[in-house]
Amino acid sequence: MTIDKNRRMVVGISGASGFIYGVRLLELLRGLDVETHLIISRAALLTMTHETHYKLADVSALAATTHRCDDLAAGIASGSFRTMGMIVAPCSMKTLAEIANGMSLGLISRAADVTLKERRPLVLLARETPLTLAHLRNMTAVTEMGAIVAPPVPAFYTRPQSLEQVIDHTLGRVLDLFGLETGTVTRWREAVEEPLTA
Repeated sequence: MTIDKNRRMVVGISGASGFIYGVRLLELLRGLDVETHLIISRAALLTMTHETHYKLADVSALAATTHRCDDLAAGIASGSFRTMGMIVAPCSMKTLAEIANGMSLGLISRAADVTLKERRPLVLLARETPLTLAHLRNMTAVTEMGAIVAPPVPAFYTRPQSLEQVIDHTLGRVLDLFGLETGTVTRWREAVEEPLTA
């Protein structure tokens, strides 16, 4: 059987606020028929209980495969395991620091390290504010290594009517980076505009 590496994505959910970004990302990727390999950190499980009504089984069911966050022998810990890239949504400052400094303390940071070394796209939805100098330096470091730091900043030109629309627009823009069309992005001036009249 031939495996289409272009339809396989690693998804990490770390402990920053915004657990729903990871859940909705899994839903969107499932709708696009992308095989997802999920890692949820221990801190993310705490965030899940504080921010959502989801149970671990609910979230795991959205992924093709769920890996233990400490399983450094998982397939996705090796560069020979082919993927189209990795998204960490949300990405905590702890996880960012591990990636920036090449410290594979868990499977999320190890899979991210593998993604970088194989020159595959790595997108980090960094969630923190205000930012310290350490945060900024770590963002610079991962950017210099080839990652894309994409804080989930809402686009107000879309005039969102719900939190769901804000989340979907952000994740749609993230998936644009992989050439995946979700249909959730309101694109600036892509629609045919009416001519201005005097």
